[in-house]
Amino acid sequence: MNKKERWIIAAVLLAIAVLTSFDIYNDYFEGVAKWHISIEALAVLMAIAGVYFLIKGRFRLLHSLAREQRVSNDLQTEAEKWKRISKTYLEGLSGEIDRKLNQWELTRAEKEVTFLLLKGLSNKEIAAIRSTSEKTVRTQTNAIYSKSGLSGRSELSAFFLEELLLPKQH
Repeated sequence: MNKKERWIIAAVLLAIAVLTSFDIYNDYFEGVAKWHISIEALAVLMAIAGVYFLIKGRFRLLHSLAREQRVSNDLQTEAEKWKRISKTYLEGLSGEIDRKLNQWELTRAEKEVTFLLLKGLSNKEIAAIRSTSEKTVRTQTNAIYSKSGLSGRSELSAFFLEELLLPKQH
């Protein structure tokens, strides 16, 4: 239920409560049976309770949304902080990886494929990104492994990332 619907329903229930209250007032002075007045009074109370719960739910949703927005903003701030802090290290790592790929005498295309392999992409995904066939990517990965002296994707990843992922020594 959206904001507008809640307010419309609350207004309708409030109108019912007000109109029924006028009817109770008139019925009382006209000598209508007490059970009839009691039923109408119950209807007024139920309408007022409906208004209360709709408005209370609306404010609860607003508070929940505000809390979620604060959490989201905090997470966004934390992510931006992490990006700023890690940018220097990532640029340094990328530079070192690039130097090693130059030592292995990889072509520009083979370097691109190497970085995509290190990101964990499959040959099919790499082919789609680079607008080539999977066969071309497979040929390039074989050339990368041959020139580097590594046996495959996991050895390539381990070569560059193993030292980064070691647990801290206390």
